[in-house]
Amino acid sequence: MRILVVGNGGREHALLWKLSRDDPSAELYATRPNGGMAGLARAVPIAPTDIEALAGWARAEIIDLAVIGPEVPLAQGIADRFAKFGTPVFGPSAAAARIESSKAYAKDLMREAGVPTAGYRTFRDLEAAEGHLVEVGAPVVVKASGLAAGKGAVVCETVEEATLAVRSMLADFRFGEAGREVVIEEFMEGEELSVFALTDGENVVTLLPSQDHKRIGDGDTGPNTGGMGAYGPVSIATDALLGEVRDLVLLPTLAALAADDAPFRGLLYAGLMLTDAGPKVVEFNCRFGDPETQVVLPMMASPLLPLLVQIASGGSIAGMTAAARDGAALTTVLASGGYPGSYEKGKPITIPEDVESEHVLVFHAGTAISDGGLVTSGGRVLAVTGVGATLQEASGKSVAAAERIGFEGATYRRDIGWREFARAEAGRP
Repeated sequence: MRILVVGNGGREHALLWKLSRDDPSAELYATRPNGGMAGLARAVPIAPTDIEALAGWARAEIIDLAVIGPEVPLAQGIADRFAKFGTPVFGPSAAAARIESSKAYAKDLMREAGVPTAGYRTFRDLEAAEGHLVEVGAPVVVKASGLAAGKGAVVCETVEEATLAVRSMLADFRFGEAGREVVIEEFMEGEELSVFALTDGENVVTLLPSQDHKRIGDGDTGPNTGGMGAYGPVSIATDALLGEVRDLVLLPTLAALAADDAPFRGLLYAGLMLTDAGPKVVEFNCRFGDPETQVVLPMMASPLLPLLVQIASGGSIAGMTAAARDGAALTTVLASGGYPGSYEKGKPITIPEDVESEHVLVFHAGTAISDGGLVTSGGRVLAVTGVGATLQEASGKSVAAAERIGFEGATYRRDIGWREFARAEAGRP
C-alpha cells in the first residue's frame, strides 16, 4: 500500500509512526519531512499547501491513501482536489472544514443545531465590537474567526484587555485575514477535554479522550500556544460523559453539516469545556490535534489504518471500533526560546541515542537536517511522549527524557497533567 501523509509536524510524525506499525510493508511518503521523519517516509519535495502539485503527484504515483494532517490545506480544498483526481483521501472537503476555518460559521451552525456552546456575537466593525464589550463586561474570550495556528483565542479578564485584543485583530490585523472577523464569547468555567471522532459523516468512532495544555508556562500561565503538552486518559472522561458528547455534540454537528451540503468525512475534533451545566463546545477542529495525537496514537491498541481507509474510500464505519491500551501516556513539548512570540531557528539539537525506547517516543515537529546535523526550524520543536502503567509513570518518563534533550533556548513545561495529579491527591475521580 502506498500512503502519503501531507504535513511535516509532530502530528504527522505520530501518524507515520502509527501507520508504519499498522502496516510495516506500506510505502510511506511525506511532504517535505522534518528531521525525524526521514527514517519512516520517503520525501516528497512539495509544500503541504501546494494543492495542485500534490494532487498531480499523488495521481501519477498511484497513491492508495492520502492522509491530510494540517488544517490549512484542508481549508484550501486539498481533499476536494485529491478526490477529483481519484486519490482516496482522509480529510474533509473545504466546505466541511469551515467547522474550523471559520469560527463564526461553526458558532452559527451549533446554534442552529442546538449544540451546547458559549454565548457569542461576531463582529467585523471595531466600534460595534467595542460597544458590545462595554455592554457585556468581562471576563470574555476574543477569537479570530479564521485560522491562527492555535494562537487566535485570547482570554480577557477585563474589558480593557478585551478591547486591546479586538483592536489588535480588527485594526492592527495581527492575524491578517484570519482576524478580520472576530467572535466574542462568554467565558466558560470548567476543565477542557479533547475528543477525536473518526467519522464517515454519519457514524463516529471516538478515540481516547485527552487533555491539552495551551499556555506557555507552568500552572497554565502566559500566552496561548499551539499546545505545550497533553495526556490521556482523563479520569473525568467517563463512558457516560462520552455518550453525552456523542449524542449532544458530535452527531448533531455532523447532521447539521450534512444538511448544509457539507458532509464531513475525516477526523472531527471537539474541544470541550466541562461546565457545571454539562459539556460545551469551545471549538471544533477538522483534523487530528497537535500535540494530542502524540498521546492518543501511542495509546491505541487497535490499528488506525483500516478506519482511515474505510472513510477515505467512501465506506461506512458502522460497527467498527478503536480500542485503547491499558495505562497512560503523556507528552511534553520542547519549544524554542521566545515562542509563541519571535524565536531563532537553526539551533543544534542533541538527542542522546538511548533516550527513545519502547516507553519513550520523540516526535519531531520543528526540526530539520542542516550540514548533517539536527537543528531547530520551528516554534514547537519536539514532543516527548512517555508511556507507562500510570500517568505518574508516563509523566516521569516524559520529563526525564525531555531533560536530556538539549538545544539553546529550549523551554518546556514540567507540570503537564497537573489537574489529574491534583484529583488523585484529593482522592477524587
